[in-house]
Amino acid sequence: MDTKPPLPPFTPETAAQKVRMAEDAWNTRDPDRVVQVYTEDTRWRNRAEFPVGREQVREFLQRKWARELDYRLVKELWACAGNRIAVRFAYECHDAAGQWFRSYGNENWEFNEHGFMQRRFASINDLPIKEADRKFHWPLGRRPDGHPGLSELGL
Repeated sequence: MDTKPPLPPFTPETAAQKVRMAEDAWNTRDPDRVVQVYTEDTRWRNRAEFPVGREQVREFLQRKWARELDYRLVKELWACAGNRIAVRFAYECHDAAGQWFRSYGNENWEFNEHGFMQRRFASINDLPIKEADRKFHWPLGRRPDGHPGLSELGL
């Protein structure tokens, strides 16, 4: 069977690596790439949606990134134990009308022994912001290594 290192049990270092890998994948906004780190029967809670399995997650992500334009995400490790990781995050995007948002959230992740995420529970709040108040200005794609994280930005 394939594996997605780093594998549990996680240390703070390996959990932080897993978090950055997830951030990098989500910043591609490529649902086909992103779903490859989840188990075939993954279970999610994301706001009021409860996708089950890779195909439902793929469809969810396609809808998400069709409406959340110029999406840029930063994730930060909050805690880890065994096969679980807790993450806080913020992302910025705008809608089709040009209104910018910063969305803040927390995620709880659970991994199987092969390093695939089997459960993801997300709680998210959206804050309308002015374009001038944006903090995530890198070109679309991976956040540059030198760009500040959430703690450095005071988020």
